[in-house]
Amino acid sequence: MVTTVSRLREIQMAIVGAGPHALTLVTHMLQKRQEMRGKFVVFDPSGGWLSQWSAAFGAQEIPHLRSPAVHHPDPDPYALRRFAENRPQELFPPYDLPGTKLFEDFCRETIARWQLENTVEQAKVTRVEPLGKRGFRLELDGERRVMARRVVMAMGGGRPSLPDWVEKIQTPYPSDRLCHSLAIDLRQMALRGDRVLIIGGGLTSGHLAIGALEGGATVTLMVKRQLQEKLFDADPGWLGPKYLKGFAAEADWQRRWELIQQARNGGSMTPAVVTRLRRESRNGRLGIYEECQVVEAAWNQGEWQIICNNGAEYTCDRIWVATGTKLDVMAEPLFADILEAYPIPIIQGLPVLDEHLRWPGCELFIMGGLAALQVGPVARNLSGARMACDRIQPALTKATVPKSFSRWH
Repeated sequence: MVTTVSRLREIQMAIVGAGPHALTLVTHMLQKRQEMRGKFVVFDPSGGWLSQWSAAFGAQEIPHLRSPAVHHPDPDPYALRRFAENRPQELFPPYDLPGTKLFEDFCRETIARWQLENTVEQAKVTRVEPLGKRGFRLELDGERRVMARRVVMAMGGGRPSLPDWVEKIQTPYPSDRLCHSLAIDLRQMALRGDRVLIIGGGLTSGHLAIGALEGGATVTLMVKRQLQEKLFDADPGWLGPKYLKGFAAEADWQRRWELIQQARNGGSMTPAVVTRLRRESRNGRLGIYEECQVVEAAWNQGEWQIICNNGAEYTCDRIWVATGTKLDVMAEPLFADILEAYPIPIIQGLPVLDEHLRWPGCELFIMGGLAALQVGPVARNLSGARMACDRIQPALTKATVPKSFSRWH
């Protein structure tokens, strides 16, 4: 049965996604405007805060964050440090990187302190339909619908990016023998004695390599260039005016996209992870093949047969592809109606938003990697969440949302 429009719930703001970016937005918004309490709803399939984030860290057995302790969802930058006063061993060098459990505990305390436990509704948003000045109609799973004056997209992610050779595999193979890193849960795998080939040079591939080794596997790490060793995935200068001033002054959106690519410069690993991997390589448990790429793979008689661009051949039992995700607003179904109603320039998959990260023409805002043309290279990071809040906040604090709604027809 289709819900009639007259029975639709009406809310001032719908936030799609309940990850760190959404939590950051909500705490910052309530700090500025307490009257917004009760006027927004966060929609997430899990029904709880940070579920996908926690699951990803647990699945890859990541011991600590890459971001320093000042980057977190609470408006007070020193809140996490105070929370960790009795747990100093969970702040890792060199810049007090919070342990995964410490960060999760802090976020739970933050959620409780801001009284946000019941603000997430368990629902998957399947469509966002713009209705002009009346706002948006959101379709949820289970044939439910709501009306929202404003929508904030805080979904994170992107779609798994796979190398071309994966699509060209002609031999049928078991689905668990070739996986993107997003589908891997180290806690549920029996790896002892397996030969695992990991493709990619980012921190995810490093974590997976360490996890597989600890699970008793023999691991080969294959990187298309030399391993890149960096404390952070983008230079800290991108957190402030050192680089952002010039970035903001760049009027050519394509050039901005190029600056983002240069700043992130593909995948990199922290010095601690690289040191661990080099040590495992010297011990003979790990093979590291740099400047090497797979060109062909075939599943034959219960194992993978691999041919590389340098002519080398390998065999293994599993292939894990840790080649990241691709952000493309054109490929995201939730943006289909928005794109049709309000066409805007799209640069390499990224939308050109206004200064408040608002989709020009309507009251839809975007956080995360899709906002990178405005926020910069750290848009998807925890620091990027705070920077996005600084931009979205002024638009939310303006009295453009009516206190009461006229009926939608």
